[in-house]
Amino acid sequence: MLTAPAGPSARAAGWSKAGERALGVLMATGTDGRRARTKPTRKLKRQFGCERRTGALPVVDRYPGGAELTWARALLLFTLAGFVVYMVEWVRGYPDQHGPVPIAEAWVYLILIATLTASASGYLIARLGYISRIRAHRRTPRKLIDDAFERYNPTLTVIVPSYREEPRVVRQTLLSAALQEYPGIRVALLIDDPPSPATPEQRRLLDGARALPGDIDALLRAPRARFEAALNAFESTAGSRVTVPPAQLVRLAGTYDEAVAWLRATADGEEVTDHTDAFLVDEVLGRLADDLAIDAQALRDAAAQGAKLSVRRVRQLYRRLAWIFRAEVTSFERKTFATLSHASNKATNLNSYIGLMGARYRVCDTAGGRILLPVSGGESDLDVPDPDYVLTLDADSMLLPEYCLRLVAFMQQPENARIAVVQTPYSAFRGAPTRLERIAGGTTDVQHIVHQGMTRFGATSWVGASAVLRKTALDDIMVEEAHEGFTVRRYIQNRTLTEDSESTLDLRLRGWQLHNYPERLSYSATPSDFGALCVQRERWANGGLIIMPKVFRMMWARKRIGATFLEGFLRLAYLMGVLWAGLGLVMLLFYPFDDSLVSGWALMAAAPFFAALATDLRRSGYRRRDVLGVYGLNLMLLPINTVGALKSIAQVIGGRKVVFARTPKVRRRTVAPFFYIVIPYAIIVWAFVTLADDIAKGDWWHAGFAVLNGVLALYAMIAYYGIWHSMCDLAADLHARMYTPRRPAPAPREAPDWVTVLYHGSHGTARPGEGAAMAAALAAIDQEPAGRAEITFRTEAPLDDIPRGIHNGNGNGTGNGTANGARAEGGGPHVDAGDLERALAGAIAEAIGRLGPGASLAVTRRGDDYRIEIDVAADSAAEP
Repeated sequence: MLTAPAGPSARAAGWSKAGERALGVLMATGTDGRRARTKPTRKLKRQFGCERRTGALPVVDRYPGGAELTWARALLLFTLAGFVVYMVEWVRGYPDQHGPVPIAEAWVYLILIATLTASASGYLIARLGYISRIRAHRRTPRKLIDDAFERYNPTLTVIVPSYREEPRVVRQTLLSAALQEYPGIRVALLIDDPPSPATPEQRRLLDGARALPGDIDALLRAPRARFEAALNAFESTAGSRVTVPPAQLVRLAGTYDEAVAWLRATADGEEVTDHTDAFLVDEVLGRLADDLAIDAQALRDAAAQGAKLSVRRVRQLYRRLAWIFRAEVTSFERKTFATLSHASNKATNLNSYIGLMGARYRVCDTAGGRILLPVSGGESDLDVPDPDYVLTLDADSMLLPEYCLRLVAFMQQPENARIAVVQTPYSAFRGAPTRLERIAGGTTDVQHIVHQGMTRFGATSWVGASAVLRKTALDDIMVEEAHEGFTVRRYIQNRTLTEDSESTLDLRLRGWQLHNYPERLSYSATPSDFGALCVQRERWANGGLIIMPKVFRMMWARKRIGATFLEGFLRLAYLMGVLWAGLGLVMLLFYPFDDSLVSGWALMAAAPFFAALATDLRRSGYRRRDVLGVYGLNLMLLPINTVGALKSIAQVIGGRKVVFARTPKVRRRTVAPFFYIVIPYAIIVWAFVTLADDIAKGDWWHAGFAVLNGVLALYAMIAYYGIWHSMCDLAADLHARMYTPRRPAPAPREAPDWVTVLYHGSHGTARPGEGAAMAAALAAIDQEPAGRAEITFRTEAPLDDIPRGIHNGNGNGTGNGTANGARAEGGGPHVDAGDLERALAGAIAEAIGRLGPGASLAVTRRGDDYRIEIDVAADSAAEP
């Protein structure tokens, strides 16, 4: 077995030795070139009952037979039939309800059963769509994809937002992105850590993140140079030939062997400490090595039979090797710049970098902070290309090697020109060391089926962990916001914690489509302990209520954008299903409804859902009986989902955004909040108290429901959380509530620096630091040498006398922004045309009076939005 030197730089330096031993490695791995599964370098600590199988699921799911399709249809029909029969019984029994309380109970119970049936029906409809799509899917041959990329290579930038992540985890993500089989890919790590860490641990994480791009570039430098040279050598010798002789096929196979040896040497040098490390070694490095080894053997077989491949095809095979190692890896830290928003959420981190695309910038260190100024020519410190596509990738996710190639090739097809987002909904890493991570991963893998099925009916939702976005579609939904006197662009909504769901609706309202590619090409981490799972699921439950008006707007405009009622229903079930199910179970658990309302037909409407869920778990590699564990886990998550929905209601009323909470990714356990521990215990106690009462009354239907919930909730608490761990977390929570740290003394108010005083003003303000970034920009422009008007920054004349709804009041920090006023937010008050003309005339006259020597004024209009801009870039070129 080939042993790689320790460290990325050493492995890159050891390239030549790896190349010399390539054939030896291939012979050691067998005739087919496949590599044995990686064993951990040290024995992992696992819980009893966890999953021991690592690796990825099949890229293309197993073909569903006709019996599965028939069974899926039957389950949906059983659900609908059960609900219809229950409705008939309810209508017949309704006259027997006398008094306001029984009547209210009857209606509430009906609504509960209706919403639960709607959620179940949405799931069953989605899996019907999944089955039909998998039956129809045929994988595109690699040759056709290579031909398409030979005609045109779309540019692609991968952006990886990271906030205080373990460098080991982020490195896995960056490597999986950098080793994509894609030409000229650019990977940008968006480090969101505060630039001044408060603790040594935070300093370690920040320094580790900053070092990753350089380490990966050093790792790829040697193979990149080697295979670029091989491609150039072939290009120089190809000449006007049409075919390639067998001897050159053998030479190409040897080049592939060198790539295989490098990949396996790198894999052998990786430290495998958990199942995510094993995934990187086996499914990223190992899978790529296996594919190249098979290609090398196929080339030798072709040469042995005297086959002559076309020059075009051999060139494509050489390019494949060059593309794998051609990635450019860089990093960016928005919080080091005063001109960019520092809001603590993932969407703003993504927006800050996307908003810089397509321009060049000069970095200026001033007394008011570091700022970015766009330049039109001359020297620049930061050049951010404007790609055709943007791939957003979470820092704890990994991609299989063909992810980018196949998804971008799909987007490039003419019939898909109006598709804004394409993705393969992520699956969970296999080999989870804890029972909780395993069962939570099962729910993730089932969601893959649901999302694939929703695409069949046009109801695809963007899943933020990994997706390829069309840049022109992002530009279409872009709006501008003011920040410290500058204009920042918002592409992805940051109003809620589920930014991807709201952006999905923004794209649909603009007439764009979204698509789930019917393969499994992406994987993401699942929380391994209950505390971390609480943080993740509470964030997922937040925001659905807030964005519901956009769903209704989409349905109102359904004819214009091509939506259907079924799409609207599936989106409602997707956004509100967690709330419906949570509130329904809480009501059924804790409120003693009258026995006359309970019916076996309601159970018939629910039973097909659990039968389908058990089947889907089995299809995803789990056991059918895991459906009981999923139900118990959902009982534990009831308070979390309910709190997430209540926070949405509070945000609607108060208008204050919920703080973004990052899912903890630590080796130690995360302490769960106090009430998220107490309420599951309350559910268990109440279920058994209700059971005793139901037995005494002879209410066997409700007694069965109570014992089911009590037993499964108790099992979930013991198996997935642990009594001892829950008691420890309770003690830690109580200690934190009783002993709070002292509040730090308020920092003394800093006097404004000279740049702010001279360029923004010295008047007092209740907001310290206000105007510092704008003053720094104006100072940089003022100090630009005469005749060198390269900075394209603009300031905007305020139009205070124009009625609200006509002008957005934002500045423009890039010089190429467009007005986005009330129209972008859904409409504003009507303004008389005469008032508009008078207001514009007055504002223009006032702006002209403030023009300096050499300055220019521009009035732009977009729809009903007007903007007046004063170009101050020319001021520095005009000397008195």
